[in-house]
Amino acid sequence: MSFPITLSSQKQQFAAPAEQSLLDAAEAAGWLLPHGCRHGGCGICKCHLLAGEVEHIGDSSALTEEDRAAGVILPCTARARSALTLEVPRARRGGLPPVQNLACRISELTELSPEVIRMRVQLPASAKFSWFAGQYINFILPDEQRRSFSIANAPGNGGQELELHIGRIPGGLFTGQVFNTMKVRDTLRLEGPFGDFYLRAGDKPLVLVAGGTGFAPVKAIIEQLIAEGSQRPVWLYRGARHRDGLYLDEFVTQWQQSLQNFSYIPVLSAAGDDDSWTGRRGLIHHAVMADLPDLSGFDVYVCGRPIMVAAARQDFLLQCNLPETAFFSDAFSFASTPNLAASS
Repeated sequence: MSFPITLSSQKQQFAAPAEQSLLDAAEAAGWLLPHGCRHGGCGICKCHLLAGEVEHIGDSSALTEEDRAAGVILPCTARARSALTLEVPRARRGGLPPVQNLACRISELTELSPEVIRMRVQLPASAKFSWFAGQYINFILPDEQRRSFSIANAPGNGGQELELHIGRIPGGLFTGQVFNTMKVRDTLRLEGPFGDFYLRAGDKPLVLVAGGTGFAPVKAIIEQLIAEGSQRPVWLYRGARHRDGLYLDEFVTQWQQSLQNFSYIPVLSAAGDDDSWTGRRGLIHHAVMADLPDLSGFDVYVCGRPIMVAAARQDFLLQCNLPETAFFSDAFSFASTPNLAASS
């Protein structure tokens, strides 16, 4: 059974099957809704339910009691149980690269730090896979579970090889296999690309905020800017707990030579005295606010754990005058499998 879903601000409808999330149904119909983690944890996709009934399946921890009382829902975990009317101000038609389901072969596994492995996968020559810098793919596990990873390279290599940064997740089934048992030439299945975290055209200065392996899509975005010969001022704020979390730092040195008006600010949140760290310390988005207290003329891209993305969004909008339409985000959530020796 499907239900008609009306987007009030666009006065348009799409159909949502009862077993499918509203976010997935919207994307299948060619609509892009703001979103981050896709699992109910970050709250970026919050919208108002003006009419109808939904059921949240799985996590909806991003909803507060005040949200629920005000009719706020999470399209990423909500299923329609009747015809709905939604208020989603930033919903828009697609125009994104087509989603494909492909077999791929691992062409590289390189340890970038004790906690991060670079995986490169080769796609079939016939695939003609395309993506926008900043988007992500899902690996499809044998039991049909999905694991999402951002593409760390910009388009431009013919679309036949993707770079991914895989962080070690305690208890993670897929990442445990990456770190312990996978090898070059193994075959995987992926689908994608997905996501509306990608570089928008324009000439506004950019603030890029990357926590942990959130560096991956930001790397792709900066490579895109370099390829385009962009003159936009760029501030890259990169956060990690300890110094070895700033993997691939040599790329940043290259970018400083290739991009005019490029500033790089690494920030460590848990650096010890033995780290010999003389740089910035604390929360990464606090460093942005200290340096750039007025973000009204910027586009801001934030990628990392949901709690970091949500805090940055709230503070940038409320305290730094950032327009909601100028905040773009991708929030990472992690699936773990307790009691398994191999780790998502």
